[in-house]
Amino acid sequence: MPTAIELAEQFQVSLVGDGSLLLQGLAPLERAQSSQISFLSNPLYRQQASDSAAGGLIVSQADLDFLQANPGGNSAGRVFFVSKNPYATFARMAQHFAKASAPVYAPGVHPSAAIDSSVSIPVSCHIGPFVQIGPGVKLGERVVLLGNTSVARNSNIGSDTLIYPNVSVYSETKLGERCIIHSGAVIGADGFGFAPDFSATGAEWVKIPQTGAVVIGNDVEVGASSTIDRGAMSDTIIGNGTKIDNQVQIAHNVVVGNCCVIAGCAAISGSTKIGNFCIIGGAANFAGHLTIADRTTVSGNTSIIRSITEPGQHYTGVYPSMLHSAWEKNAAILRGLDKIRQRLRLLDKSK
Repeated sequence: MPTAIELAEQFQVSLVGDGSLLLQGLAPLERAQSSQISFLSNPLYRQQASDSAAGGLIVSQADLDFLQANPGGNSAGRVFFVSKNPYATFARMAQHFAKASAPVYAPGVHPSAAIDSSVSIPVSCHIGPFVQIGPGVKLGERVVLLGNTSVARNSNIGSDTLIYPNVSVYSETKLGERCIIHSGAVIGADGFGFAPDFSATGAEWVKIPQTGAVVIGNDVEVGASSTIDRGAMSDTIIGNGTKIDNQVQIAHNVVVGNCCVIAGCAAISGSTKIGNFCIIGGAANFAGHLTIADRTTVSGNTSIIRSITEPGQHYTGVYPSMLHSAWEKNAAILRGLDKIRQRLRLLDKSK
């Protein structure tokens, strides 16, 4: 078990208390014991933190001042890790302790894996049962491909990337280093591109070949059963550090910037460009061919149908379903509500 001072030095935070205290893991405030660490990032939970039996607490300086002024009954011998960002420090410490119980994937290739003869597998990689690897695929060091995953021709997988079972990586896909792809994800399927051709004698949706690829940066996580379509002619691009939740749909030619987070069931239509550091809530959806400014936040279930040019704004809006023609009329009225209110106020003042 690490000591408190070892943890403080490793995660570059200040320590208040006995540096020799041994700590063995993390737990919630209400369940933590004297050998465990918890964290406080919301002042609403200060009293709960004060009463917690946790032997260590990750706190801000302001929360430390409160807790020292209001010690709980279980605070004797407690140590404090003082951080400018307690939540992020908690996450990094959690990673540290989770490594002890994480599965270890020994290097090697399972006999049932089907690997094209043109592919050279680094000896540090783990290739699980029934994995399929097509011609021209390149794997970095320490790549882990778990059971029933398929990596099609000419794809590149960067070093230290972990791909869970039953993932489909289509041809020409490029995955960066240290990515995590969860089960059921499909990367590089055809984008939804069809040209209508209707006449008096017949009708057809003519398929547009999707000849682009998917390019995913470093440190990207893709959740279970999410789909990232390949581009029609140019590439679909996911920036470094972006985290994508489960069951997210990203259409062809979309560009997602660096360090974005996209929550479950969100959908981004084709050729939309999402800026850097954007936060997209669950089931939010975007029309196609939009540009979204950096640091935009979109609440869950919100529909974005126009480009957003001013960075750092937060958008929210949920409409009940109705006929589209009625929706257009109501939307026009809502846009003018503020002007109508101002006129009503002027009328009231004139009486």
